Amino acid sequence: MSPARSRFVQIHGTDDNNSKNGRNCKLFLLVLYLLNGEKFKHQEDPCSKKPLGPESLLLRGARLKNTKEIFGVAVYTGMETKMALNYKSKSQKRSAVEKSMNTFLIIYLIILIAEAIISTILKYTWQAEEKWDEPWYNQKTEHQRNSSKILRFISDFLAFLVLYNFIIPISLYVTVEMQKFLGSFFIGWDLDLYHEESDQKAQVNTSDLNEELGQVEYVFTDKTGTLTENEMQFRECSINGIKYQEINGRLVSEGPSPDSSEGNLSYLSSLPHLNNLSHFTTSSSFGSSPENETELIKKHDLFFKAVSLCHTVQISSVQTDGIGDGPWQSNLAPSQLEYYASSPDEKALVEAAARIGVVFIGSSEETVEVKTLGKLERYKLLHVLEFDSDRRRMSVIVQAPSGEKFLFAKGAESSILPKCIGGEIEKTRIHVDEFALKGLRTLCMAYRQLTSKEYEEIDRRLFEARTALQQREEKLAHVFQFIEKDLILLGATAVEDRLQDKVRETIEALRMAGIKVWVLTGDKHETAVSVSLSCGHFHRTMNILELTNQKSDSDCAEQLRQLARRIKEDHVIQHGLVVDGTSLSLALREHEKLFMDVCRNCSAVLCCRMAPLQKAKVIRLIKVSPEKPITLAVGDGANDVSMIQEAHVGIGIMGKEGRQAARNSDYAIARFKFLSKLLFVHGHFYYIRIATLVQYFFYKNVCFITPQFLYQFYCLFSQQTLYDSVYLTLYNICFTSLPILTYSLLEQHIDPHVLQNKPTLYRDISKNRQLSIKTFLYWTILGFSHAFIFFFGSYFLMEKDISLLGNGQMFGNWTFGTLVFTVMVITVTVKMALETHFWTWVNHLVTWGSIIFYFVFSLFYGGILWPFLSSQNMYFVFIQLLSSGSAWFAIILMVVTCLFLDIVKKVFDRLLHPTNTEKAQLAETNSSIKCLDSMCCFSEGETVCASVGRMLERVIGRCSPTHVSRLWSASDPFCSNDRSILTLSTMESSTC
Repeated sequence: MSPARSRFVQIHGTDDNNSKNGRNCKLFLLVLYLLNGEKFKHQEDPCSKKPLGPESLLLRGARLKNTKEIFGVAVYTGMETKMALNYKSKSQKRSAVEKSMNTFLIIYLIILIAEAIISTILKYTWQAEEKWDEPWYNQKTEHQRNSSKILRFISDFLAFLVLYNFIIPISLYVTVEMQKFLGSFFIGWDLDLYHEESDQKAQVNTSDLNEELGQVEYVFTDKTGTLTENEMQFRECSINGIKYQEINGRLVSEGPSPDSSEGNLSYLSSLPHLNNLSHFTTSSSFGSSPENETELIKKHDLFFKAVSLCHTVQISSVQTDGIGDGPWQSNLAPSQLEYYASSPDEKALVEAAARIGVVFIGSSEETVEVKTLGKLERYKLLHVLEFDSDRRRMSVIVQAPSGEKFLFAKGAESSILPKCIGGEIEKTRIHVDEFALKGLRTLCMAYRQLTSKEYEEIDRRLFEARTALQQREEKLAHVFQFIEKDLILLGATAVEDRLQDKVRETIEALRMAGIKVWVLTGDKHETAVSVSLSCGHFHRTMNILELTNQKSDSDCAEQLRQLARRIKEDHVIQHGLVVDGTSLSLALREHEKLFMDVCRNCSAVLCCRMAPLQKAKVIRLIKVSPEKPITLAVGDGANDVSMIQEAHVGIGIMGKEGRQAARNSDYAIARFKFLSKLLFVHGHFYYIRIATLVQYFFYKNVCFITPQFLYQFYCLFSQQTLYDSVYLTLYNICFTSLPILTYSLLEQHIDPHVLQNKPTLYRDISKNRQLSIKTFLYWTILGFSHAFIFFFGSYFLMEKDISLLGNGQMFGNWTFGTLVFTVMVITVTVKMALETHFWTWVNHLVTWGSIIFYFVFSLFYGGILWPFLSSQNMYFVFIQLLSSGSAWFAIILMVVTCLFLDIVKKVFDRLLHPTNTEKAQLAETNSSIKCLDSMCCFSEGETVCASVGRMLERVIGRCSPTHVSRLWSASDPFCSNDRSILTLSTMESSTC
């Protein structure tokens, strides 16, 4: 057993250690844990918030009757975990940047092969003449003359491949991984993503997708716990067709009763008389007859007993130390009890029942205790039919102190009401709809009294299903359906879950950034729509379309066609779509294309009554659409894991439903509002940094190897290298690596406050624009042009047999190659400086330090280390080169020539075709920046010559970041050419 697993397999002693059932319980659950340990290590105990170990499984299996049931529940627990957490192993995610890198790499591989083939062909073409095939100074051996021409061709081709292989930037992948790993720490260090109340900071579980945060086109979000606080407050309920509100811990019926002159009377005032009917005063529509009073009290009593018994709530371990020794919490007030639950709804309901007077005291393996107005009642727990996403309900079977057996069921109204044959069904349905319109979360309560014969049949069937070796899941589902029928409706509950802070602003910002937001929730249709309106997902001017309550494929197809026609005919700019789980299943079955056409034309989509697997299917549908958009999923619970894993980027909310979502996500944040900073700032920066990194690596390798290719034309394609082997090795490792790595970690081409306050700037980097073929070709052509200047500038300097040294000596082959290499190192480094907008002391150190290091190393290598080297090729070469004034002039001239054309292009691009980001940079400059951060930006009205002069000042260090003061506030207006999607009106601005 591994140490990690053995750490979890620690069973703490309980009071039933000496009992046979206790030992069997531990044995079975321990076996289950050992078989499924990897799954359980990703779950949490709702009480301790620690990984779920066997001791936690004991709590989950505590309500068991015998060893047979222990085995059944253990197996079912494993199935539940598999369904919730192991929906599907997440495939290796590849970002759009990685795909672009691979495409560019293939193109450069083709260039490499083409250069090798051209060189090989030209070599043999050149050697077709006898005087060049075997010159007098290089006679062939007999073996060379008799060797196969095909083998010689292949050998020469491979030799050229080795000579040019540096054009493939192998070090790019190492640098990218370093950038992703080191850059991910900035998310965790961002104080704007720190939530002080919960003491939670942002977490990065994978660093491979940082740049994908800047490419998101669809956001799929859960509602409860993601958009809302997941802090449930009991507000209203419906009991036996009468609506009640909780006011100051008292249940008050809505409106005056026909039989009560006092109007609203508290239900609490009637509870003390549950056992003394002669003193009962009704506040309902019942008549005053004793029969009606008795029926009313019985229904109210059963309703709150159902709330207190049908749940999975636990009491804190401190307060349950005495479990098994008698009345556990009989001496504690309801306010002193601390409940824990995996579902906040259950916790809110149990607490509400305790305030009313029916207090859940605790539970053990076989019993549950409640205290009704001070009277302790012990119920024998016979069976627990746990909640699952297919049934959408849970049930318990208990034996009352009087010996009667009851089935209590709790669940969504869509799963409870069809199973009911009695009670105020229609009135309760109306009340549930009213609750939902207020944005409240609803649950229905029902019961069924079981005879001894019915219970024996149920017990037998449950045992057979739970111990079945084949098709256990299907058999259990069938038995559950058999048990949960012929119910009597007791009523419904309504709890409120308030929105998180700044949810509306975040959703509006996402929409302005061009991101479509879909809300996927399991809530009732009316509740989901109400919350969508309140959080800004839907707004009042939006045309809301509905695809709900579809019963057949034909009806669903016809409804989709009608919606498509309405979208085409309506002149409303924005549409919203509401679809429920049943209709979605029909739409995805045979009408995916039609459904997608409708969704594409909707600004916001709300999917309600969704099962966890349906959420994942919806995301997959969008992922595989022809546009292949980048998707992001946000959730907070275990039921959101499949959705989070299916999306390109998964965001887990560290909420109150454990840490399953956070652990299975790529990134974890404490609040939904942090999503805007994560995407608009970190995503924007990461994408710009890595896009420039990728393009720059290909550019500098083209600059590096193209002179080597050109040199072959002047050495008869003899495969003579232009550079010394040490320079070949250190070019990508030492001389040019640190500036681009520092840039990829620290670059901020625009102030973060500007990016967050202007979400429309996110559109400038969408669709992987910075890594488009057009941009790639520009960088590649730029590299070739610079390489031509390096090579032919140096060649024209030395082409005449003229001495450039005072002593009359001539430059040789290695001096020529060193001159080309020196110009290249300086040019590609200064090119990186031109791309840098945000200068820190680290940027200055690595940029100018790289050039200084190259000069120091070359002097040291050629002037000091030469006695210890096997080759003396570079002896005093660099010192001799630098002793020539002509060489210095040539170096400066070639560097300026290379970069001048690039600077001019950038300046005219900003003049003629500025992007929104460049406009924002200009606005930022005009408003508060004294010395422009970018070398290639210019102020309005400034001449190009002045701009270039200021750039040169920046290069020589006269412009310092200490002179830059950025003052951007959240109140700064957007650019006038931006349009608010919500208001459809232009925004005034004096700066843009």
